[in-house]
Amino acid sequence: MVNSEEFIKRLEKILDYYGLSAAVFADKVSVQRSSISHLLSGRNKPSLEFVMKVVNAYPEVNLYWLLNGKGTFPHKPEKQLPPPSIPPITPPPTPIPEVKKTTPEKIQAPATPPQLPLEFKEKLVEKKRDGKKVIEKVILFYDDGSFEAYQL
Repeated sequence: MVNSEEFIKRLEKILDYYGLSAAVFADKVSVQRSSISHLLSGRNKPSLEFVMKVVNAYPEVNLYWLLNGKGTFPHKPEKQLPPPSIPPITPPPTPIPEVKKTTPEKIQAPATPPQLPLEFKEKLVEKKRDGKKVIEKVILFYDDGSFEAYQL
């Protein structure tokens, strides 16, 4: 349990250290001015909420010092040692599969291209006479890489 008389002395020490009036201190820690007055007069005991507001508003105030007088004020944080230097763990490099560059094989068209059926040729001759565009060659590509070319 907090000794109220000792707590009041520590609270007054905080006010003196920062050069604050009770009213300004109340505003800084976001409590009613009457709350500070009642605490300083000994009428009320400090609530946990009040103590936490003081510690949050003034980082130099050590919680343990404020509650039971143990420690120092203003609180000087202990020097923190830097974390030990541990080299980062990196996974072994993933081997990149070797990609062989290949040149596409030249596919030879048949020596004599296959001929379209006669009925198609007759229709083409008719279209040539009309002055329209005419297909000269048709090439079929198969998924196995082969092809057939038809000369018209």
